[in-house]
Amino acid sequence: MPAFPTRALFLALIALAVLCRICDASPPELHGNWYDRSGNPVSGLSKTGGSYHFKGRFESAGKEGLVVDFRNTSVIGRFSEKIYDDAGKLVASAKGGIESTAENPFFLRHGREFSLQPGQYRIEIGIDSPFYLADPVPYADTLPHYRQATRSGNALVLFCLGLLFGLGIYYAAISAARRSRTEAMYSLFILGNLLYNGTALLVFPDIFGMHWFYLISLPILFSNCAYVIFVMSLLEIGKGSRLHEAGKTVLGVLASFIVFSAILPHWSLEFDRYGVALFLCYGLVAGISCAVKGNPVARLYLLAIFAFFVLGSAAISLNGLKGSDTWTMEHVGLAAVSVEAILLALVLARQFARIHLEREDALERLLRSQKMAQTDMLTGLPNRYALETSISALPDSGSLTFIDLDGLKHYNDTYGHKMGDALLCRFAEVLAMLLPKEAKLHRLGGDEFAITCSRSDPSCLAELLHDAISSLREEGFDCAGASSGTVSVSENLQRDRLMQIADERMYADKHGKKLQ
Repeated sequence: MPAFPTRALFLALIALAVLCRICDASPPELHGNWYDRSGNPVSGLSKTGGSYHFKGRFESAGKEGLVVDFRNTSVIGRFSEKIYDDAGKLVASAKGGIESTAENPFFLRHGREFSLQPGQYRIEIGIDSPFYLADPVPYADTLPHYRQATRSGNALVLFCLGLLFGLGIYYAAISAARRSRTEAMYSLFILGNLLYNGTALLVFPDIFGMHWFYLISLPILFSNCAYVIFVMSLLEIGKGSRLHEAGKTVLGVLASFIVFSAILPHWSLEFDRYGVALFLCYGLVAGISCAVKGNPVARLYLLAIFAFFVLGSAAISLNGLKGSDTWTMEHVGLAAVSVEAILLALVLARQFARIHLEREDALERLLRSQKMAQTDMLTGLPNRYALETSISALPDSGSLTFIDLDGLKHYNDTYGHKMGDALLCRFAEVLAMLLPKEAKLHRLGGDEFAITCSRSDPSCLAELLHDAISSLREEGFDCAGASSGTVSVSENLQRDRLMQIADERMYADKHGKKLQ
């Protein structure tokens, strides 16, 4: 139990380090304003998309290459950049974006490099997207600083996406093997976030040439539904409970978001925001409620959902991370879902361990029950039920011997059942010790015993039985005696009459001794 909070604390420290890195000093923004399609200045871009133009000015020192990029967000469908000198002459241009097939000179970034002479320049940027996650803020940076500043962000993207991919494949395989809805929904939740982050952070466009912009929004709509089902399954929320009814309601709302997104695709990312907020609240309430009722998994789940609640709420509510050219809103969201994925994986690992221990305990109890069912409680020998199993395992060269212990009634009637039990136990100990390793002694009940042996040697068994009785008499059981009857398996290969034949021969031996 202590390992889980320790790991959670370690991950929290990583998240803190990320947030601290966000606040690092960065190059200044380009001085200018955004305008809508009609040329009117706007204070912010509509989250449901549209076309906008930025007009600004900057100064170039001309010593190093200049890179123009966007802060806050990388969710930009298409953009074009034109740079003019003081005389109004177009000196450089570039284009790009997630939907653009133009070659991207900087891996996982929208940066475009320009070589300019020293002087003042005017820049015009046009962008067009079906929706925006946050307001893009154009900025200019020197080429060496830009390369250095973007390394950590790119490393985070590759690490977190690799982590999500590995967890998704692992739990998809587990769900297929165990036919578990919990792991299946968890893998679907990861898949949705993998598609979203892989597209929004330019991994799929740059590596696989996938430029479908709605991979940013549509997978999350289904991922949100998968998460709610995952929570209900993980916390074992039963039908008819309030939490189950609330979960069905949340799923209904999330399903309506999918329908509305098909009708109004420009609103799909906004529906993603509402959906994330909705399942976060449901997960938090469900976790608290189940933890209060004593659910051990819910207590661990609360750690994961609380961390995700803090980071996820920040990711869906902030409009930007001003002052950072290293990190964007997409990086914060990826970090949040990666922390959640790791913590949930630890929760599932704990659940696996608990299930494994429960199964091991159940198997141990079953084995004990089976042993008790096949064991004579007085002598500790295998009983009649075990004898049937032993007979079926005998080879064709084996044998079965029935034994009737004489004198038991005498000791029960004269000295009491305690002495009779002592006779039975001592007989079982002595004979079991004398028998060879290929023979096994059983107690059928009362004064009857049986021996199964992998080879047939009646004279040897009769001699061992005689030695056992002699030993008992030396110990004071003067009235002890035994009658026996042996049958070879070869006499009845079907083994359906072995017990009957051995029993008949045993009573024949007993009757013969009485006549003597």
